[in-house]
Amino acid sequence: MLSFEMAFSELCYLILSFYRSITVAFFQYLLSFLLNLYQLPLVSLADVLLGIYFRFCGLSPCTINLDDQTSMYFWTANQTLSNKPSLVMIHGYGGNSKWQFVRQVGTLSKSFNLHIPDLLFFGKSYTNRPDRTEIFQAKCVFQGLKRLGVDRFAIYGISYGGFVAYRMAEIYPKDVDKVVIVSCGIGSTDEQKEEHLKKIGRDAKKILVPESPQDLRLLVNLSVYNSDAFMWMPDYFYTKFINVMYKEHKKEKIELLEYLLSQKADPNLPLLTQETLIVWGQEDKVFPVYLAYQLQRHLGSKSNVEIIKDTGHAVNIDAPDSLNTLITSFVLGCS
Repeated sequence: MLSFEMAFSELCYLILSFYRSITVAFFQYLLSFLLNLYQLPLVSLADVLLGIYFRFCGLSPCTINLDDQTSMYFWTANQTLSNKPSLVMIHGYGGNSKWQFVRQVGTLSKSFNLHIPDLLFFGKSYTNRPDRTEIFQAKCVFQGLKRLGVDRFAIYGISYGGFVAYRMAEIYPKDVDKVVIVSCGIGSTDEQKEEHLKKIGRDAKKILVPESPQDLRLLVNLSVYNSDAFMWMPDYFYTKFINVMYKEHKKEKIELLEYLLSQKADPNLPLLTQETLIVWGQEDKVFPVYLAYQLQRHLGSKSNVEIIKDTGHAVNIDAPDSLNTLITSFVLGCS
């Protein structure tokens, strides 16, 4: 009798799995069909809607020409309120600042005067200069902030943006108040970098500057712990996203990566004088979580580590509420 019940349960499970697979495949096909039928500029439309949402959160876009060769694009607070500290948010690879911070600006704008640049070659920021270092990025962001009249500020950088934020804190200690570094491999050794690249098993440039839907799916899978919802997206959407976000300045984006990957580890990485919060996703597949503690040991007593469970590399996507709470509490000095 028991054997019959087990066999029956297994049969039911197989039938349900089959129908679930059929249903998923049908809706993926239907969505792909509709998108191809009407050729909707879905990603471009979404980018416009994100801009409207940023405006709703009290932010306005502006372009700042630093010189005749370099311009920086910012989303910045409409009104600088004296009862709010300024917070600069630095994005990583994977689209412009709107796509990366859409789940954070609503909450953080309530507590901070936000200033959010697109890094060079992302969004509408660009330079004709050949410098591809994170130090040059840091200097350009800082010059843009000075043009906006931003004085002392806290800074939050995620992934590649963490490298830029770290350098800003190092170079401008009198202007940067507190630092939040999220999912950033700064301070890793050459051996660790090589080990991480081997584990990924693919050319990092192909993943971070994807050329095909398969490349972008791999990037999402590596970055986002709860990536199932993104896997439903048809190839059409991924192709359009690549065309909108990666085709422009593709060569320069790759050059940024080539510099970062070829750069030897700095055995004398400067210590930051600011209080620093280090935040990591426990399931990070890009930069293993032990790098968070390694960076903390380097920075010493002025730093603190927070690990968020069930979260991958893209903490801003997997756990925006937890990240927002940590940033707000740390910068405002709340317990």
